[in-house]
Parts: sequence; structure tokens; C-alpha cells
Amino acid sequence: MSEQSTDLRETVRRRYAASAVKVTEGGSACCGPQPVEVDDNFGSALYAADERDALPTEAVAASLGCGNPTAVAELREGERVLDLGSGGGIDVLLSARRVGPTGRAYGLDMTEEMLALALANAEKAGATNVEFLKGTIEAIPLPANTIDVVISNCVINLSTDKPAVFAETFRVLRPGGRIGLSDVVADDALTPGQRAERGDYVGCIAGALSFTEYRTGLEAAGFTDIEITPTHPVADGMHSAIVRATRPPAVETRPDATPSADTCCGVDS
Repeated sequence: MSEQSTDLRETVRRRYAASAVKVTEGGSACCGPQPVEVDDNFGSALYAADERDALPTEAVAASLGCGNPTAVAELREGERVLDLGSGGGIDVLLSARRVGPTGRAYGLDMTEEMLALALANAEKAGATNVEFLKGTIEAIPLPANTIDVVISNCVINLSTDKPAVFAETFRVLRPGGRIGLSDVVADDALTPGQRAERGDYVGCIAGALSFTEYRTGLEAAGFTDIEITPTHPVADGMHSAIVRATRPPAVETRPDATPSADTCCGVDS
């Protein structure tokens, strides 16, 4: 990792650690141009009232996202869900309710303060089918082929190595698994410099991919059935978007299958 990337990651870590501490001490936090001001384009305002009311106040107050991925991931009973950059745990707790006692919801975060807040929120919510992991979204600490659904809420745009995030997401998903993400995406016409003019990195703007870059990155990792749907603007030419894609199912080989007589050394003659 380059020195610039390391510095950016540390800036993001400090920003979100401060947000967690603020919530713990009785404030609120939100991703956006101003670190602690509530913006209707970000945070808990993007969740339905009945969802907010069913969770601990601290989980709602710590919401930093740009959407509601649990509303679009179509979670089912018994599924295993992973939330990349889980923060205070709002999406993990909502996912845990949807997958039920036979399912499991994992939250991954690199910030000690956010993990402590998330664990406290899970205890307050009485959630027993959740687990929070410390780590980065570029190196997910889970085995391959173990997760049914990966969600994330305005976090992938903060990564300085998005190809690694896409590759790791693909790796942990089982064949046939899927992603349901909320993220900030830029118009294709905007250069990286123009994106930076509209907001800083920790404000979820400068690091955003364009629509084409996002699709190309997912395709390079192996995803198919890619859909990127803008939902609402967060800055000029910048949008909160829903991102869906699938890891292709495994190709089954019949037990009785035998090589063709017309092939040699694995190549058709």
C-alpha cells in the first residue's frame, strides 16, 4: 500500500472513530461534507421509521450510510450475510432480523471504537445471530465460499484499493451468492479531480467510482447480472446508488461425463 493510501485509510479511521465516540457520548454522526451534521442524503433519515424504532438509539445515531442496503438485498430466512464497513451495526442488526435465528449476520469494521459501539448495540437489541469482526474490506477475515449475501452502505467508495474489495467480496461469496450495496457513484463525465472538487474523501465523495468504473471493476472480479441504479443526488453529478450483482453459480460436471473422442490434450481437434 502506498504512503498516500495509508494516510487516507488512517484519516478515514480517525474520522469514524471520532463519530463512534461522539455517539457513545450522546451525539449523532453522519457521512457527508460536515463530519457531524445530519444530512438528509446520508444517515438514519434513509431508513423507514419502523426500522429505526426497532433498534437501539445509538445504532440509529451512528448510521453513516447513503442508502438502506437491507431494503434491496432481498434477504431470506437462514442466509449468511456480511456487511462491509458495519460501523455502529444498524445494517447488521436489520439483516439479523431478516435472516432469522437460522441465519447469521456478520459485520466487518477496522475501527475499534465502532466495533465496541456495534457490540453494545447488539447486546441492547438482544441479537444472538450476529458477529462483528475486526479487519479491512480489502482483506476479509472469512473463508471462501461461505457467505450468501454481501451488503455495504457507503463504504466501498472510501477504499483506496477497490479492485481488492471486489475480489475479496467475490471470494467469500458462495457460488450463486449476491451483493446488494448502497454507494456513491459519479457520472462518467466527471474526472477524479472534478469529483474531489465536490467533496472530500472521508465525506464519501472524492473516492467514488464512476458508473462505468464500478461496472468494469465488478466484471473484472467475476461478477455478472450487474445493475447500478441511482436513487438520489448527493452532490452535482454524484449519486447514491443501489448496486446489485451475482457470483455465477458453479458449473456442475456430470459424474458419468467422459472426454470426447475428438479431443486431445484438452483441446478440440
